[in-house]
Amino acid sequence: MDHNDKARILIAGSGPAGLIAALGFAQAGFEVTLVGPGANTTDGRTTALMNPALKVLERLGVLAELKPQAAALKVMRIVDATRRLIRSPTVTFRASEIGEEQFGLNLPNKALIPILAKAASAHDGIHWLKSTVESWSLDADHAHATLADGSGVSASLAVAADGRLSPAREAAGIRAFARPYPQSALVLNFGHRSDHGFVSTEFHTETGPFTQVPLPGRRSSLVWVVKPETAQELAALDDATLSERIEQQMQSMLGRISVEPGRQIYPLSAASPARFAQNRVALVGEAAHVFPPIGAQGLNLGIRDIDDLIGIASENRDDPGSSRSLAAYDTRRRPDIWARSGAVNLLNMSLLSDMLPAQLARSAGLNALGSFAPLRAFFMREGLRPGSGFRAIAGGLRKPAGH
Repeated sequence: MDHNDKARILIAGSGPAGLIAALGFAQAGFEVTLVGPGANTTDGRTTALMNPALKVLERLGVLAELKPQAAALKVMRIVDATRRLIRSPTVTFRASEIGEEQFGLNLPNKALIPILAKAASAHDGIHWLKSTVESWSLDADHAHATLADGSGVSASLAVAADGRLSPAREAAGIRAFARPYPQSALVLNFGHRSDHGFVSTEFHTETGPFTQVPLPGRRSSLVWVVKPETAQELAALDDATLSERIEQQMQSMLGRISVEPGRQIYPLSAASPARFAQNRVALVGEAAHVFPPIGAQGLNLGIRDIDDLIGIASENRDDPGSSRSLAAYDTRRRPDIWARSGAVNLLNMSLLSDMLPAQLARSAGLNALGSFAPLRAFFMREGLRPGSGFRAIAGGLRKPAGH
């Protein structure tokens, strides 16, 4: 195998994570083969990307085209809409409190995916094979993929961006611990009479969060987490009745609601692999972490995976898929992924729990956030950039001598 083959990067999966990985590796000077079908333009969901993730998209040259179709997230609120004995006060996070103009942008996937796909197709450093990986063979020196069309691709490093059931993860012998939740998310977009003022509101209910996120104009996207049978019942309602149900659930805070066509239901689950890289395969995106849609963490975490992986691969250019390189990636990603998924899963479990201690703990946590500004600022900074909340505290305590 020639040297060029050795340092090639093979990316499995052409969803947002796979496309961003392809663009990022190509920009870092690697030769990239991307394997996956053409862009999916039917996804009605939206993705809230925080400022650090947007900086990555800006670096890749795609942000300017996305901005006109996105809405800014300037304020995020958590409202306890449970009917339980112990309820938490409303907590409001304002980007201005930490000196930011916005936390991020809410982007329709129908815009995000085609724009990323167009950039990947136009890039000279990306060879996009619009097929799927049929089987993997991983040995000491390379990852080899046999594609559905019978052709083969070899690379030093395989990037598994192939989703929550990741065949590449399985081929690498990485076990994943998955657990389904007794919840489904009903996802849709809706118009409303009042302005959202760039505020996103997450209502916590007994079955999970009901989250409204701004879209351009007087429109918002909705992720409503309920029992699976309730999701089916809601999805079957006529437009007028469903619009009314949503308006009630939101306590009419945006006035009259009108749902738009296109409802989707997604079953919820959580999954975490035993490790994040092994045998020439590195996991990114949903291959590396799956958790409920609370607090806009999903693709933001995936973009951090990709950013860290490219950084480590660039330090090991002669063989980016070596065991040393993969061990460094696993070590780098573990704390961030575990902290994020742990926090989200705990919050979700506390919503589902009828046990008083869980409700008390959640209420106490939200109470502290609501009433103590420095703690709120810490969470906002951490939410945007892991480690920055701690750095702000350390910087505020006193700059160490000699700095």
